[in-house]
Amino acid sequence: MADWTWWLALAGALVIFELFTGTFYILMIAIGVACGSIAALMGYGTSGQILTAAVVGVIATGLLHRSRFGAPGRQNTARDPNVNMDIGQSVNVDTWSEGKARVMYRGAPWDVELGPGALAEAGSFRIVEVQGSRLIVANK
Repeated sequence: MADWTWWLALAGALVIFELFTGTFYILMIAIGVACGSIAALMGYGTSGQILTAAVVGVIATGLLHRSRFGAPGRQNTARDPNVNMDIGQSVNVDTWSEGKARVMYRGAPWDVELGPGALAEAGSFRIVEVQGSRLIVANK
């Protein structure tokens, strides 16, 4: 088998492995390996193929790391609906006392506090943050 087919087979295996991990970093290495295949097609020797694959893989990985996909900013998990299923749900508050209340939510009593800019009036509120056993709410 020709060198370029080995490089493409390795690139394909890396893409499949990347599908199981869920990161794009292995995909960037697969791009480098595919470029090693191109170098083999162009007639470069083994060392040229390896050098091409390594350089392209490192550059692609570096570019990915600098992008918004590679280095996601830290999010406050107390406000992230992907982490906490309570974010965005509704609660009904009957009475407030100094910006705090007690409600039944999902079959258990919870402390509720008003979020910034929320008005302390009876009614339905949207959960915007969960801090321990306290629900921080905002007006709908």
